[in-house]
Amino acid sequence: MNQPVVVGDIGGTNARFAMVLDGGVQPELIKVLPCADYKNMPDALADYLSSVGNPDIKQACLSFACPIHQDQIKMTNNHWDFSRSAVQQQFGFDSFKVINDFTALALSVPYLTDDELMKIGGGEVVANKTKLVIGPGTGLGMAGLAATSSGWLALSGEGGHVDFAPRNKFEMGVLEVFLKKYPRVSVERLLCGAGLVDLYEAHCQLNGQPIKQQTAADISSKALGDENSIEHQVLAHFCDLLGAAAGNAALTLGAEGGVYIMGGIIPRIKDFFAESQFRQSFENKGRLQNYAEKIPTYLVLSEYPGLIGAAAALDNNYIN
Repeated sequence: MNQPVVVGDIGGTNARFAMVLDGGVQPELIKVLPCADYKNMPDALADYLSSVGNPDIKQACLSFACPIHQDQIKMTNNHWDFSRSAVQQQFGFDSFKVINDFTALALSVPYLTDDELMKIGGGEVVANKTKLVIGPGTGLGMAGLAATSSGWLALSGEGGHVDFAPRNKFEMGVLEVFLKKYPRVSVERLLCGAGLVDLYEAHCQLNGQPIKQQTAADISSKALGDENSIEHQVLAHFCDLLGAAAGNAALTLGAEGGVYIMGGIIPRIKDFFAESQFRQSFENKGRLQNYAEKIPTYLVLSEYPGLIGAAAALDNNYIN
């Protein structure tokens, strides 16, 4: 006990590393490294360990924004591609756990404090019922969390890659625009950073407006500063679509333990998000509207939940 352990939260854009004491979940010596600056993950990890004095590390748990079921880990939204067994051998870890990034986020939920949660709409948590974590960033992640007699069981998956289902005539037009670019349109194609740009371009085409070359950050900034702009319309639609997707996933999981919004995009626009149609779309489930209305939704404001979840995974018996 009380030995240093390295944990990591690796997304498509940034790699976050930290140290925790064995048995604890509070990250220390946190560093955020741009993935583009490193040839591969082991280079970034070695750089981090060097920056904190190369401590003798025997345990590690790293989470990744991609499928993690094979020895070879290939990132979905950046160029990193490595062998987990080779990494364990290179660094001399006795124990090396590799988990999905949203598995880590799900495992962080029991450790979040009230001031790290911003409630959106009504509903109340039902104790010991399944929870859902969902959030757009470089991609769209989802995971569940189920209570068991032996602790929390994270339900990992790739729910962001389910088919996008338009709900009205305008969204059918959006789908047609996306199908000209992609052979298959998943929810993630719309609900991520690149998706916000594609959604902006679709709105411009469908509204007969010129398309400006903009990043997701540009669109968000313009949307927040000008409520009459098409960017405002696009960001509002983005939040609306997230509500529909979160509601669908909540029905699938039976997430009466609450829905927790994470990821890199929404916390940056929290006030806009709170006033959006997110909650209305979440609840708009036809014959199951009364069911959806009772499920609470929260925006998570914690800065490093993925690191907390990776630390929690170290002593979680359900994660090998």
